[in-house]
Amino acid sequence: MKTGLSLIALATAAALGTSAAFAGPAIVDGPGANPACFVPWDDGTKYMQWEGREGPFRIAVVNGFVGNTWRIQMIKTAKAFAQDPTIADKISDFKVVSTGTDAPAQLGAIEDFINQGYDAIITIAVSPDGFDRVIRLADRENVVLVPFDNVLDTDAVMQVNEDQLAMGRAYATHVVAELAKIGKTSGKVLEVRGLAGNSVDRDRSIGINTVLDESGGDWERVSVVGNWDDGTAQKVVADAIAVHGEFDAILAQGGTTGVVRAMLDAGHPMVPVSGEAENGYRKLMAEHSDEGLTGISIGQSPGLVAIAMKAAVSALEGEVMPQLISVPLPTATYDELEDGVNYWSDLPDNFFTVNEFPPCDVNISGPAIMSQDEADVN
Repeated sequence: MKTGLSLIALATAAALGTSAAFAGPAIVDGPGANPACFVPWDDGTKYMQWEGREGPFRIAVVNGFVGNTWRIQMIKTAKAFAQDPTIADKISDFKVVSTGTDAPAQLGAIEDFINQGYDAIITIAVSPDGFDRVIRLADRENVVLVPFDNVLDTDAVMQVNEDQLAMGRAYATHVVAELAKIGKTSGKVLEVRGLAGNSVDRDRSIGINTVLDESGGDWERVSVVGNWDDGTAQKVVADAIAVHGEFDAILAQGGTTGVVRAMLDAGHPMVPVSGEAENGYRKLMAEHSDEGLTGISIGQSPGLVAIAMKAAVSALEGEVMPQLISVPLPTATYDELEDGVNYWSDLPDNFFTVNEFPPCDVNISGPAIMSQDEADVN
């Protein structure tokens, strides 16, 4: 009899353990909530649903790298959105930490917030893999984990992003077309990459080089690492010009204001440039486009953090959500720039220009963002 009771106890424990291992979101049929905002990535995107609960919620943002203006503005945007009337009453506790480029430190911070009982954790992943353990822990504790921007190579969590591969392709497609207008179908191009080891950097570079390959041109390619940072990009582009001479085009994942400043400082001719949505880059493009700076500016908005926060709250309330949420690529070419509309001559160069997402009721003003700081909120 004692043996039988022991077996029953073991079976019960095993069943509970199995239940815990399979906690987390259920895979359900779509459509999902607010489809104009939470757009599924494609027709094959699956849908998730967490058990709904009562708010307000405890939410943490676990950033990694914080050494460029995009990340700083992202943190400021998260703080500003947490105070926005559209969501503020749904958040009882809001924390922000930046852990640097060390993956174990970021994983440790996420695990700590899970163990503290936070309801949702928003993160920009230091690496696209290695998160299996914290995903399992989040599922076991029914915590909604939402990577955005630098996402994970998994479909086990809800994620928010723009199509980085498409962005890289758009960068190169624009440059190839602009060069073709002046009769160049081959030449020397400089690729200014982002932060090494991130999925965004990887996917944009794949997109860029795939289009260059598909064009059939004979492209001499030079690559430097700019960390998506103006100061770093300006230095490495200056060094590249000093070593390699003039380029026919430059494809910059970020730090584009610094890229153009390096060209100006070196007396480099203005050439087609593909870059990010920095206000400074758009100001320089508006000023120098008639000299050959026939660029394109595609925004990976720091405002993605607000969409991720909004998605986390919706999931916590039990709404059906796409596993991978697609945010459109906001694009402006040199001939589409208008002061006060898609760039601002009276705002700082390091301000990223795209922070409004009307379908999501996310409209964060520049002053509201810039009034925040980038310090951790512990």
